[in-house]
Amino acid sequence: MTSTFRLALALTALLALTWPAAAQQAPDNGSPSTGAAAAPATPAPESDPATDAAAAAESSWKKGRPIVIQYYRPQDKRGINMFETTKDPGVEFKGFKLDVGAAFAAQVQDLTHRNSARPNITNGVDANQLMPIGLGFNNPTANLNLHAQLAPGIHVALTSYLSARHHNETWVKDGYLQIDQSPIDWVPLKALMEIVTVRFGDFEINYGDAHFRRSDNGNALYNPFIGNYILDSFTTQIGGEVYLKTSGVIAMAAVTAGELRGTVTTPGQRGPSLIGKLGVDRQINKSLRVRLTGSMYKSDKAMSDTLYSGDRAGSRYYFVLENTAATESAQKDSGLINPGFKNQITAHQVNPFVKFRGLEVFGVIEQAKGKATTEITERTWHQYAVDTVYRFLPDEKLFAGVRYNKATGQMAGVVGDVGANRWEFGGGWFITANVVAKAEYVNQKYVGYPASNIKNGGQFKGFMAEGVIGF
Repeated sequence: MTSTFRLALALTALLALTWPAAAQQAPDNGSPSTGAAAAPATPAPESDPATDAAAAAESSWKKGRPIVIQYYRPQDKRGINMFETTKDPGVEFKGFKLDVGAAFAAQVQDLTHRNSARPNITNGVDANQLMPIGLGFNNPTANLNLHAQLAPGIHVALTSYLSARHHNETWVKDGYLQIDQSPIDWVPLKALMEIVTVRFGDFEINYGDAHFRRSDNGNALYNPFIGNYILDSFTTQIGGEVYLKTSGVIAMAAVTAGELRGTVTTPGQRGPSLIGKLGVDRQINKSLRVRLTGSMYKSDKAMSDTLYSGDRAGSRYYFVLENTAATESAQKDSGLINPGFKNQITAHQVNPFVKFRGLEVFGVIEQAKGKATTEITERTWHQYAVDTVYRFLPDEKLFAGVRYNKATGQMAGVVGDVGANRWEFGGGWFITANVVAKAEYVNQKYVGYPASNIKNGGQFKGFMAEGVIGF
């Protein structure tokens, strides 16, 4: 029995176990046709508490649990293709609210890898010999999400990683204050806050749109695939953001401390990061949505900039192209590329997004330049990616898609350009609004690496399956 067949059996068993819950879902017939002739007005029937409670219970697992936090991205199926929060509060303020949510993810991995690097013997061990890998389960990951509504339009968010590839213990990812309404009863300020959002704290920076679609440790429900992009521009930093959101236009300016964690030492080697975004997001009609944004990230002086290494949770492809001494934690970024722009970086990302009925296309066009202080000249990297996903059946419960991702550039100490290209073919099923099962085939090849590098002639490919819960 081949490993691929064994993986298929495991995925089939997973779906079979969850089939009864999905089979109970009644079709969503939508709203009545607006073209029907108007019927004579009739008195509204009296409310039946038992019927109302049953309807609310059914909606909680079909559509998602009731939202109690204003200006909030749901952490279930409703959050898909939601980028920045809008100026629609979503719910009425009814006093202080505390909301607790969580996200869990686990994968079955059946990947193979190979390379053609020449042996590099150190203390009798070949550092270019690949770790033997095969069919197995990755360690599950989990997030804990806390939200508190403090006042009208003002809430606090806190995310903790309960379990991650890089850390086994619980630790805080980020925490911030978001303000969408003025707490001061002054008419000009209240009017301004109708189109302005302000965020302060330690947060996931809003550079590019790709970070809205990526897997964030246990929170993998928004990602139609299992892996993140080869150049994974994601990090958290301390600072503040100001947004303008009006008539489908999004503008953002941010100043942050420029590093993953705060410090007051080595002031001469640190400086702020400047981040900007400008774009448009329009629902043209009921069937068509169009979004286009451009982002900029600039850090002229940093002790350790982490724009492409800030994912402390780790990648989904465990041990690929890693040697026999690798560990799950130390080599957490397997399958990704970090350009090594440690002390200086300027990056730009453009993201088109089009959704027409069930079809959606998302793109990444990115350029980054930077260096470490030990380097004389800047190096340049480019990344391109396109996701094509089709969602179908009532409520778009099923989806299938393909992603192509390519990244090339200059690595310190290596002559010529290096990089990688990846194909991902996948799909998934939303069993409920909170539970999704995904599977994909991935094939990634490395190019340009010298014979002395473990990635020379490198390739990994195979199948992945993932189950995700988010609420």
